[in-house]
Amino acid sequence: MKKIFAALALSLLPLPLVAAAPPSPVERMRDEALAGDKVAWDIVEDLTTEVGPRLAGTEAEARARQWAVKRLKALGFHNVHIEDATMATWVRGAETAEIVAPFPQRLVLTALGGSGATAADGLTADVVGFDSIDALRAAPADAVRGKIVFVGHAMQPNQDGSGYGYYGAVRRSAPAVGAQKGAVAVVIRSLGTDYHRNPHTGLTTWGGVTPIPAAALSIPDAENLQRMLKRAQRVTMHLTLTPRFLGDTPTGNVVADVPGTDPAAGMILVGGHLDSWDLGTGAIDDASGVAIVTAAAKRILDGPRPRRTIRVIWFGDEETGGAGSRAYFAAHRQDNVVFVGESDFGADRVWKFVPGFAEANKPLADRVAAALFPLGINLGRGEVEAGADLGAWVRAGAAGADLAQDGTRYFDYHHTPDDTLDKVDPARLRQNVAAWLAMLRLVADAPEPIAKLPPRPERRP
Repeated sequence: MKKIFAALALSLLPLPLVAAAPPSPVERMRDEALAGDKVAWDIVEDLTTEVGPRLAGTEAEARARQWAVKRLKALGFHNVHIEDATMATWVRGAETAEIVAPFPQRLVLTALGGSGATAADGLTADVVGFDSIDALRAAPADAVRGKIVFVGHAMQPNQDGSGYGYYGAVRRSAPAVGAQKGAVAVVIRSLGTDYHRNPHTGLTTWGGVTPIPAAALSIPDAENLQRMLKRAQRVTMHLTLTPRFLGDTPTGNVVADVPGTDPAAGMILVGGHLDSWDLGTGAIDDASGVAIVTAAAKRILDGPRPRRTIRVIWFGDEETGGAGSRAYFAAHRQDNVVFVGESDFGADRVWKFVPGFAEANKPLADRVAAALFPLGINLGRGEVEAGADLGAWVRAGAAGADLAQDGTRYFDYHHTPDDTLDKVDPARLRQNVAAWLAMLRLVADAPEPIAKLPPRPERRP
């Protein structure tokens, strides 16, 4: 019995603890950024306060480029400079609308980028409504000619933002379709998911068709107009839009480097876009994006020198046609770019890592995924996009990755007057910085070569 008690007593003694492995340098840097990064917040706050809206091709975007050079130099980046480009520039004018009959009342709307203009005193015409762009495409020209076309849609919020890609054709193409059929103007339900009386602007494209007035109604006003069209045989609107085309004006990209130790290992490109629409201050689109990648690169700049050079690019003219990214790709397409990534989907948490590496680099992708998992980021699958500004590089065969942010509330504010600093959460912003830092540090220091992939075929519209 004594032996049994003795054995029991020994069994109750605490087992020797297994020492936890100390965090790796990447894990330590990641966790420090998560706990205390301020660089990203300071960039967003200062850019939206000191410059504000930055419509591409305007004096405001030019001020933003000078502001960016000053800030990047103050942060210690190397080779900070502007690479100039030109673009066809459009600016907003007066924009009002009201229902004249049978239910007189004002509507809240905003011109779409690239919209044509009415006369200074506006135009008055009957409204014809369609629930989708496909319904407009199927309509006979006689049903449209001489009328103001209204087009709705059913976009809903979702985490990955995929509704924007599907329903985006309403904004991008409906005005041109209406113009081809003889409409005098086109108004659409804003491409958004909020129920504030804030219209969402954004670019529309004409494809050689002469531009006509084109605008987006706030969602409450769009739904009100739909109700009117159901209740009355004839609804008449007075519309005034007076935007102007200024011709070619300057734009450009601001470039800054974290120099690497091994030029032969290739260069990493990361970025976001400096320009914004003119309704808000461009906090989530895309001051947050340039701030996130810059803050991550700054932490690498302040640590051990990476093997590969990391180039941070603040692109111009992403919103109104992409002149900045086209100019950069044309000037640098022969550079040895081995990896790219862009942050341009707001400032909410990264929830998914989508790698775009060759099969030979799967171990590197796995190392990145393991470093991101503690941040609540899961490994995803799919074709890497690398954003509007850097997507050309992955289509040409460079490796890349998408750090997918939660888009559930992004389209409540996207391209609206509500895109302001208060929509950015500092803790979520830091999680983005920590994720980009971990990924960039691992890719920049990877001892193995980063392989090219086959170029992708051009997508047909």
